[in-house]
Amino acid sequence: MTSVVTAGGVSVTIRGVVLDESEPVLDRLVSDGVPASLTSRHAGLWGPDAAPAAARRLGWLDLPESSRALLGRLAELVGEARGAGLDRVVLAGMGGSSLAAETIALTGDAELTVLDTTDPHQVADVLADHLDRTLLVVSSKSGGTIETDAHRRVFERAFAEAGISGDALRRRFVVVTDPGSPLEAVAKAAGYRLVLSDPDVGGRYGALSASGLVPSALAGVDVRRLLDEASALAPALQQPYDNPALTLGAVLGSSALGGRDKLVIADNGSGLAGFGGWAEHLVAESTGKDGKGLLPVVVESVDAPGFELTGDMRRVVLGSRPDEPGAGRDAGLSVAGPLGAQFLLWEYATAVAGRVLGVNPFDEPDVQASKDNTAALLRAEEGTAPTVVRTAPALVEGAVEVHGRDESLKGVKDLAGVFEAVLAAAPDHGYLAVMAYLDRFGDASAAGLRSLLAERGAELRKRAAPVTFGWGPRFLHSTGQFHKGGPRNGTFLQITGAVKNDIAVPDRPYTLGQLQLAQAFGDQRVLRSLGRPVFRLHLRDRDEGIAQLTKVLTG
Repeated sequence: MTSVVTAGGVSVTIRGVVLDESEPVLDRLVSDGVPASLTSRHAGLWGPDAAPAAARRLGWLDLPESSRALLGRLAELVGEARGAGLDRVVLAGMGGSSLAAETIALTGDAELTVLDTTDPHQVADVLADHLDRTLLVVSSKSGGTIETDAHRRVFERAFAEAGISGDALRRRFVVVTDPGSPLEAVAKAAGYRLVLSDPDVGGRYGALSASGLVPSALAGVDVRRLLDEASALAPALQQPYDNPALTLGAVLGSSALGGRDKLVIADNGSGLAGFGGWAEHLVAESTGKDGKGLLPVVVESVDAPGFELTGDMRRVVLGSRPDEPGAGRDAGLSVAGPLGAQFLLWEYATAVAGRVLGVNPFDEPDVQASKDNTAALLRAEEGTAPTVVRTAPALVEGAVEVHGRDESLKGVKDLAGVFEAVLAAAPDHGYLAVMAYLDRFGDASAAGLRSLLAERGAELRKRAAPVTFGWGPRFLHSTGQFHKGGPRNGTFLQITGAVKNDIAVPDRPYTLGQLQLAQAFGDQRVLRSLGRPVFRLHLRDRDEGIAQLTKVLTG
């Protein structure tokens, strides 16, 4: 049996057992009056403890219309930038301040350079490319994001060293932040262009807010079209039936309740470039808490290792319906529609899933722990490399150092054995998270390790654990919440790399490389304090190390 729910240009297709499992949950949502309550911004939907936070985080429901007030200001900013010859846009932002904008630009075939890293190699490459034409968008709702603050400082110095000052310098910056944030004060003092974001919208729910629209418009995207697409879906969100977002939320929530808490996402011709990464952030950070949650596993295609159906997975195809050729006939869920509408669809569905799971979808209580450990490492070392870096490796093979607890690596003599130990450490119904603190463009081939590990895991174990991949510190602002707040069944493989030419952060007692390592070890400390296995591979030479790891896994 197949059900297709369509509205506003979006379709959600469910079939077979997925339909059977989600129908009771959907019926309960309807009988509880959730559609009308949510669209009227009833903060009590997630319980009394969550109500105060929810009351300040439901502005995303109005964005398809309220964000139209930004369009005039965006046109001014675009005109000023083009008039000044600034046609290369760089976005400095993390999590919700970058992922939506990147997806919008990629889908719209617009050039937008996203800096959501502390890797010195990646930052150096951005600084070296047409600085004379560069406009920097500094985006942070809190105004205190350590990575974004470092980017701003590094670019201010780079522009000054290039002889850019006065009004010419001020034109190079556009700041997006919440009213009253420290970054607002910085922007006003420096005379930078300033766009205030809606304080009633949380970062990961802000795809259609200033966070998503300002950098996208500056990059050349028609953002009015995104709002029009979302507006076409909005009327359906208050309906109990023929509401694709409510249907999707019921599927997500019932999947997690039924033990299918790995949401494996594959694109099959959706036309939405990078959408899986944005959805991963939204779902993981919203649901992964209180020992519950849905873990998104973004795979390369419907034919990729890890898309095979297992008992703890719910598979979703972005694009073609499941019964169409090449889309994975056994996939029980598919979603299709234009980008603006899909942003709103998934935000609504995720909020609904939070109610079904009994979690607050608008907070991120476990993200701060890694930030605190990072800050402690940086303070303790007074600008030197974190002490943990100087611990002796358990094994060295070629360009790769292996670090881990002795009991985890007992008897291991080579990298092949290391990978076997890592895969064996993932419990039944658990997962393996690969976290690469590297340059996601210069070291892009590291992402291929996800599929190789998934394939190797299937060879070694009858029931292989799903394998996720994230670039650090980017993932700390998305799946990092799930790693620490969700079910405690993850195994973690960090990959760090040698830094050839580090970059000092002006007026801070650390370099980007030191910050990057402190972030890796800060997260490692938290994960180990929760009793989770953490391994680290350090690449003495990045190119050689990645090639070596790839060879071991393909041999």
